[in-house]
Amino acid sequence: MNICHVITRLIVGGAQENTLLTCEGLRAKGHQVTLITGPDSGPEGSLLAEARAGGYEVRVLPTLRRAIKPLADLRAWRSMASVFAEIKPDVVHTHSSKAGILGRLAAHSAGVPIVVHTIHGMSFNRTQCRLVQGLYRKAEQYCGRFTDRFICVADAMTDQAVAAGLAAREKFVTVYSGMRTEWYDPTQYKRGSVRQSWGFADDAIVVCTVARLFRDKGYEQLIPTMAAAVERVPKLRFVWVGDGAQREVYERRLEELGLRSHVHLTGLLSPAKVPEVLAGADILVHASQWEGLPRTAVQALLMQCPVISFDIDGAPEVVVEGKTGKLVPLNDIDRLTEAMVSLAGDAEGRKGMGAAGRELCLKRFDHNVMVDAIEKVYRELHESG
Repeated sequence: MNICHVITRLIVGGAQENTLLTCEGLRAKGHQVTLITGPDSGPEGSLLAEARAGGYEVRVLPTLRRAIKPLADLRAWRSMASVFAEIKPDVVHTHSSKAGILGRLAAHSAGVPIVVHTIHGMSFNRTQCRLVQGLYRKAEQYCGRFTDRFICVADAMTDQAVAAGLAAREKFVTVYSGMRTEWYDPTQYKRGSVRQSWGFADDAIVVCTVARLFRDKGYEQLIPTMAAAVERVPKLRFVWVGDGAQREVYERRLEELGLRSHVHLTGLLSPAKVPEVLAGADILVHASQWEGLPRTAVQALLMQCPVISFDIDGAPEVVVEGKTGKLVPLNDIDRLTEAMVSLAGDAEGRKGMGAAGRELCLKRFDHNVMVDAIEKVYRELHESG
């Protein structure tokens, strides 16, 4: 089949990694694959070079930007419609909010036979004002009329999308976000060496967070939790993987609380480096304010590292309470502290949760399983059309 994927930008992020793995997997199966993206990058890092090395065609549209700019958005829509008319894809598969709306509009206007959209996380969510939520909801409802299938990275996304009136439930299918599970082998790393590189003692309890240093990623809740937990468990140490616009703000707050010496900031790391970091961690804390499927939780569990997460969106489909980690009510700092202290003091519990988590994630989140399921969606739509 001739398949075209569309995503707004190729920063280092979950939706982007998912999309590149899908493009690579479909190309390996013999399909003709084109990826359309915008030029935006940022402090998160870029996956554009990786995309260009993936063996499929990559087209960068200068007008496809994350920020809402009506004139540029109109030009982006026209540019995409022109590309679709040129390459005549059997399937257009969109990702992310901006590309999801403009890409589906362009595919519809160009008469593309099959239009698919992946919901990695809702484009309207609890972190936005009501006006923005309402505008995105209306746009998504309109595009839902000519979307042949919605692929959701978690069952929770289907429930939210149906409740919001995006489309009837029969248009939705869950395909869990895939990982390069072969990268995540805890036997390939020397745990002690990793921890020594951070300057942490052998008996430290290391809590890791993998998230951009931005608002809504949970650092406003995580930092006071860290302060409260260290008072009770002085051996706690922390590793933050990522970078972003709020880094200086968060570092100042750590200094104010006397925590800066307890925290190692790795800065930007390529996705291939994340398994090594997780090999040195005892616990992963995921405090994001909204999520589709928390890929970092999957990655941690593949490395046999149990997870503490806010109980939101797709998190319970990865973090199974008492089995692979602990779930905490959204923004309940006291409960988040209790969960951190509890797991810090339970080495056997951490070991059991990590083992159960790795078993679950190897079965559910392998990228080959994801690509097979997505290809099946395309073929079913093609045969029924």
